[in-house]
Amino acid sequence: MWDCDGNEIKAWKGVRMPKVLDIAVTADGERLISILSDKEIRILNVATNAERVISENHSITSLSTSRDSKFLIVNLNSQEIHVWDISGNGSEPFQYRGHKQQKYVIRSCFGGFNSLFIASGSEDSKVYIWNRRYSSPIEVLSGHLNTVNCVGWNPRKPQMLASASDDQTIRIWGPSSMFH
Repeated sequence: MWDCDGNEIKAWKGVRMPKVLDIAVTADGERLISILSDKEIRILNVATNAERVISENHSITSLSTSRDSKFLIVNLNSQEIHVWDISGNGSEPFQYRGHKQQKYVIRSCFGGFNSLFIASGSEDSKVYIWNRRYSSPIEVLSGHLNTVNCVGWNPRKPQMLASASDDQTIRIWGPSSMFH
Protein backbone atom coordinates (compact mmCIF):
# COMPACT_ATOMS: atom_id res chain seq x y z
CA MET A 1 0.00 0.00 0.00
CA TRP A 2 1.18 3.51 -0.73
CA ASP A 3 0.31 6.95 0.54
CA CYS A 4 -0.74 9.78 -1.78
CA ASP A 5 2.89 10.83 -2.26
CA GLY A 6 3.86 7.40 -3.61
CA ASN A 7 5.62 6.18 -0.46
CA GLU A 8 5.18 2.52 0.40
CA ILE A 9 3.52 2.21 3.80
CA LYS A 10 2.80 -1.51 3.88
CA ALA A 11 3.81 -4.53 1.84
CA TRP A 12 2.82 -8.17 1.97
CA LYS A 13 6.18 -9.68 1.10
CA GLY A 14 6.10 -13.10 -0.49
CA VAL A 15 2.37 -12.91 -1.19
CA ARG A 16 1.71 -13.37 -4.89
CA MET A 17 -1.38 -11.56 -6.07
CA PRO A 18 -3.17 -13.03 -9.05
CA LYS A 19 -4.79 -10.82 -11.64
CA VAL A 20 -7.26 -8.66 -9.72
CA LEU A 21 -10.68 -8.48 -11.42
CA ASP A 22 -12.29 -6.08 -8.93
CA ILE A 23 -11.33 -4.56 -5.60
CA ALA A 24 -13.00 -2.79 -2.69
CA VAL A 25 -11.90 -1.34 0.62
CA THR A 26 -14.37 -1.28 3.50
CA ALA A 27 -15.40 2.21 4.64
CA ASP A 28 -13.64 1.69 7.97
CA GLY A 29 -10.40 0.92 6.10
CA GLU A 30 -9.94 -2.39 7.92
CA ARG A 31 -10.41 -4.83 5.04
CA LEU A 32 -9.14 -5.03 1.47
CA ILE A 33 -11.38 -7.23 -0.67
CA SER A 34 -10.50 -8.54 -4.12
CA ILE A 35 -11.79 -11.06 -6.61
CA LEU A 36 -9.03 -13.66 -6.27
CA SER A 37 -10.10 -15.89 -9.14
CA ASP A 38 -13.15 -16.58 -11.23
CA LYS A 39 -15.03 -17.98 -8.22
CA GLU A 40 -13.12 -16.80 -5.13
CA ILE A 41 -12.91 -13.61 -3.09
CA ARG A 42 -10.06 -12.71 -0.78
CA ILE A 43 -10.75 -10.57 2.30
CA LEU A 44 -7.56 -9.29 3.88
CA ASN A 45 -7.50 -7.63 7.30
CA VAL A 46 -5.05 -4.80 6.70
CA ALA A 47 -3.88 -4.57 10.33
CA THR A 48 -3.41 -8.27 11.12
CA ASN A 49 -2.84 -9.77 7.64
CA ALA A 50 -5.53 -12.34 8.52
CA GLU A 51 -7.12 -13.66 5.36
CA ARG A 52 -10.54 -15.11 4.62
CA VAL A 53 -11.44 -16.65 1.29
CA ILE A 54 -15.04 -16.88 0.13
CA SER A 55 -15.82 -19.41 -2.59
CA GLU A 56 -18.77 -19.12 -4.95
CA ASN A 57 -20.22 -21.74 -7.31
CA HIS A 58 -20.46 -19.36 -10.28
CA SER A 59 -18.26 -16.70 -11.87
CA ILE A 60 -17.98 -13.49 -9.88
CA THR A 61 -18.34 -10.31 -11.92
CA SER A 62 -18.21 -7.50 -9.34
CA LEU A 63 -18.37 -6.68 -5.65
CA SER A 64 -19.36 -3.79 -3.40
CA THR A 65 -19.28 -3.14 0.36
CA SER A 66 -21.81 -1.58 2.70
CA ARG A 67 -21.14 1.80 4.32
CA ASP A 68 -21.05 0.17 7.76
CA SER A 69 -18.29 -2.21 6.50
CA LYS A 70 -20.27 -5.27 7.63
CA PHE A 71 -21.63 -6.65 4.35
CA LEU A 72 -20.37 -7.49 0.88
CA ILE A 73 -22.45 -7.66 -2.32
CA VAL A 74 -21.19 -10.21 -4.84
CA ASN A 75 -22.62 -10.20 -8.36
CA LEU A 76 -22.55 -13.55 -10.16
CA ASN A 77 -23.09 -14.39 -13.82
CA SER A 78 -25.71 -16.93 -12.70
CA GLN A 79 -28.29 -14.14 -12.35
CA GLU A 80 -27.84 -14.06 -8.58
CA ILE A 81 -26.59 -11.51 -6.10
CA HIS A 82 -25.11 -12.79 -2.85
CA VAL A 83 -24.70 -10.74 0.31
CA TRP A 84 -22.07 -11.96 2.74
CA ASP A 85 -21.65 -10.90 6.36
CA ILE A 86 -17.96 -9.98 6.46
CA SER A 87 -17.99 -8.63 10.01
CA GLY A 88 -18.22 -12.11 11.48
CA ASN A 89 -17.86 -15.63 10.21
CA GLY A 90 -21.09 -15.88 8.23
CA SER A 91 -20.79 -19.10 6.28
CA GLU A 92 -23.78 -18.72 3.95
CA PRO A 93 -24.78 -15.71 1.87
CA PHE A 94 -28.26 -14.28 1.55
CA GLN A 95 -29.33 -14.71 -2.09
CA TYR A 96 -31.27 -12.34 -4.34
CA ARG A 97 -32.78 -13.22 -7.70
CA GLY A 98 -34.82 -11.54 -10.41
CA HIS A 99 -32.41 -9.44 -12.45
CA LYS A 100 -30.74 -10.62 -15.66
CA GLN A 101 -26.96 -11.04 -15.86
CA GLN A 102 -25.01 -13.47 -17.99
CA LYS A 103 -22.48 -11.74 -20.21
CA TYR A 104 -21.88 -8.19 -18.90
CA VAL A 105 -20.49 -6.78 -15.68
CA ILE A 106 -23.38 -5.43 -13.63
CA ARG A 107 -22.70 -3.46 -10.45
CA SER A 108 -25.02 -3.44 -7.46
CA CYS A 109 -25.02 -1.37 -4.29
CA PHE A 110 -26.55 -0.91 -0.86
CA GLY A 111 -28.65 2.18 -0.23
CA GLY A 112 -31.76 3.81 1.14
CA PHE A 113 -32.36 4.53 4.79
CA ASN A 114 -29.88 2.52 6.92
CA SER A 115 -28.73 0.77 3.72
CA LEU A 116 -31.86 -1.36 3.96
CA PHE A 117 -32.05 -1.83 0.19
CA ILE A 118 -30.01 -3.36 -2.60
CA ALA A 119 -30.20 -1.96 -6.12
CA SER A 120 -28.86 -3.56 -9.27
CA GLY A 121 -28.78 -2.93 -12.96
CA SER A 122 -29.75 -5.68 -15.37
CA GLU A 123 -29.25 -6.88 -18.93
CA ASP A 124 -33.01 -6.50 -19.55
CA SER A 125 -32.68 -2.66 -19.35
CA LYS A 126 -34.26 -2.43 -15.89
CA VAL A 127 -33.22 -1.49 -12.36
CA TYR A 128 -34.11 -3.97 -9.63
CA ILE A 129 -34.54 -3.07 -5.96
CA TRP A 130 -34.68 -5.52 -3.07
CA ASN A 131 -35.33 -5.03 0.61
CA ARG A 132 -32.31 -6.77 2.17
CA ARG A 133 -34.65 -9.05 4.13
CA TYR A 134 -36.34 -10.57 1.05
CA SER A 135 -34.91 -12.51 -1.89
CA SER A 136 -37.39 -11.22 -4.50
CA PRO A 137 -37.38 -7.66 -5.85
CA ILE A 138 -39.78 -5.19 -4.27
CA GLU A 139 -39.54 -2.81 -7.24
CA VAL A 140 -38.50 -2.98 -10.90
CA LEU A 141 -37.83 0.35 -12.65
CA SER A 142 -38.21 0.64 -16.43
CA GLY A 143 -36.90 3.50 -18.54
CA HIS A 144 -33.56 2.53 -20.06
CA LEU A 145 -33.29 1.09 -23.57
CA ASN A 146 -30.23 -1.12 -23.05
CA THR A 147 -28.24 -2.95 -20.33
CA VAL A 148 -28.07 -1.05 -17.04
CA ASN A 149 -24.45 -1.47 -15.92
CA CYS A 150 -24.35 0.30 -12.57
CA VAL A 151 -26.43 2.01 -9.95
CA GLY A 152 -25.64 4.31 -7.05
CA TRP A 153 -27.69 5.62 -4.12
CA ASN A 154 -27.37 9.25 -3.06
CA PRO A 155 -25.89 9.19 0.48
CA ARG A 156 -27.51 12.53 1.45
CA LYS A 157 -30.91 11.79 -0.09
CA PRO A 158 -31.44 8.07 0.56
CA GLN A 159 -34.61 8.01 -1.55
CA MET A 160 -32.62 9.05 -4.67
CA LEU A 161 -30.97 6.48 -6.94
CA ALA A 162 -28.96 6.94 -10.15
CA SER A 163 -28.53 4.34 -12.91
CA ALA A 164 -26.22 4.26 -15.94
CA SER A 165 -26.91 2.28 -19.11
CA ASP A 166 -25.39 1.21 -22.40
CA ASP A 167 -28.10 3.38 -23.99
CA GLN A 168 -25.77 6.31 -23.09
CA THR A 169 -28.10 7.74 -20.45
CA ILE A 170 -28.00 8.28 -16.72
CA ARG A 171 -31.37 8.27 -14.99
CA ILE A 172 -32.17 9.70 -11.57
CA TRP A 173 -34.94 7.86 -9.70
CA GLY A 174 -36.93 8.92 -6.67
CA PRO A 175 -40.39 9.95 -5.49
CA SER A 176 -42.03 12.55 -7.74
CA SER A 177 -42.26 14.98 -4.81
CA MET A 178 -38.45 15.14 -4.76
CA PHE A 179 -38.30 16.68 -8.25
CA HIS A 180 -40.78 19.54 -7.75
